[in-house]
Amino acid sequence: MKKVLLFVGVVGLLFSCSKEEARDYATLSGKIENATVKELIINGKSGYSKKISINEDGIFSDTLNLKKTGELFMFMANGRSQVFLKNGDDIKVTVDANNFNKTLKYSGKGSETSSYIAEKLLMQSKIPIQNYFKLDKANFDKKINELTNKFTELIKKHNKIDTAFASEEKKSLEKLPEMLSKQYAQMNAKNTQIASLDGKPSPEFNNYENYKGGTTSLKDLRGKYVYIDVWATWCRPCIGEIPHLQKLEREFHNKNIEFVSISVDKESAKGKWKKMIADKKMSGVQLFATQGDSFSKDFNINSIPRFILLDPKGNVVKSNAPRPSSPDIKKVLNNLLK
Repeated sequence: MKKVLLFVGVVGLLFSCSKEEARDYATLSGKIENATVKELIINGKSGYSKKISINEDGIFSDTLNLKKTGELFMFMANGRSQVFLKNGDDIKVTVDANNFNKTLKYSGKGSETSSYIAEKLLMQSKIPIQNYFKLDKANFDKKINELTNKFTELIKKHNKIDTAFASEEKKSLEKLPEMLSKQYAQMNAKNTQIASLDGKPSPEFNNYENYKGGTTSLKDLRGKYVYIDVWATWCRPCIGEIPHLQKLEREFHNKNIEFVSISVDKESAKGKWKKMIADKKMSGVQLFATQGDSFSKDFNINSIPRFILLDPKGNVVKSNAPRPSSPDIKKVLNNLLK
């Protein structure tokens, strides 16, 4: 009898030793190729925040003690994405900072949900959603239906993701068509309101500070077509249009058109405005809008960049003109200036 009890005790001891203890933390490690920062920053919706050191060779590793059973975190290091973590996970990350979204990969225990998120975000980045809003309603609905089906198939493909997270994803996906349809209706109503200014005298602006000295009013530009760029130093899409605008200015140099950039930065950012103009060698007429001026309000400018095209008499040709990066703007200007 003693031998039997001893045998049972030994088996029980072996079993308890081989069983992995539940960990009250997650491990996040990996390597960032071409990293130019020294820290990876992790932020969670619950308020959790942590900075993880990145070695000179791009390798990092640390533990995260999580209070929730599973949480979505934003992480930043030469790029931005999301990672899903829960205690017990041991996730490894590899990414090339020079091509962040396309090279981001997750592996290791608990990485399935994060891999799904990475693929979803990459898919989203390739969807020309703004072009969908330019379609008629029937074609818009068709595109949104195709989009919904793509995301549905993606969830089916990643069938091992966290069940609670998957449930929330499916609920969001069910609401997607209705949400985008509402946005479509709102944008079309706004565009109709903006387009109502076309063909009418333009709202005026007066005595805007000119980067080259003095002030400039809209009436000073009469006699030429005027292509206006409403922008700000903090606006990334605005800054992205600058090289295209410079190229457009060179192409239409010495023609009957004036290129005018109006900064809507706060007064406190005027120094930054002047520095950016100098650093980026921005040409054309560079103006700083008077705070509280009604020009932006009259053109219903709620987001920037915004481009406006006026004729030599000061009438609005296009209250929402194509951007410099769009091939359409050259067609419009060539037709006007031929």
